[in-house]
Amino acid sequence: MSKDEIIMTQEGLEKLEAELDELKYVKRKELAARIKLAISYGDLKENSEYHSAKEDQAFMETRITILTKMLKKVRVVDAATLDTSKVNIGLTAVLNDIEFAERIEYKIVGSEEADVEDNKISYESPLGKELIGKKVGDIIEVTAPMGIIKYELLEIRAD
Repeated sequence: MSKDEIIMTQEGLEKLEAELDELKYVKRKELAARIKLAISYGDLKENSEYHSAKEDQAFMETRITILTKMLKKVRVVDAATLDTSKVNIGLTAVLNDIEFAERIEYKIVGSEEADVEDNKISYESPLGKELIGKKVGDIIEVTAPMGIIKYELLEIRAD
């Protein structure tokens, strides 16, 4: 894996492509209309609507540039073709929090698609780094601000 390469799942790629399309083909038109309307209010020096719309436009164009560059560097990992005997990017790890006897599932994804609320963690996160390459039955220890958290790896799935 190259240093510049961005690894993600097909789902993550589709989400980024959808965001880019939304920005380029919907949001650009909406912002152009906002700017046109703001210009119609007159004096641009003290026109807060105009300045706000231009600022939003700058942020949007920056995001479009970032997404375009990112998409050129993406390598998609297909979970269906991965060996599920070891944790890898694109697979789901089912863990048991040893201290609290709580079952937790995390899908290992690229950093650009990580979303803890959706149980997707980056392979570059502390837990993600510890999980990569582990097998069912392994004990994983992660250092957190509150101390060391221990997990037992219960299952590895390709969802």
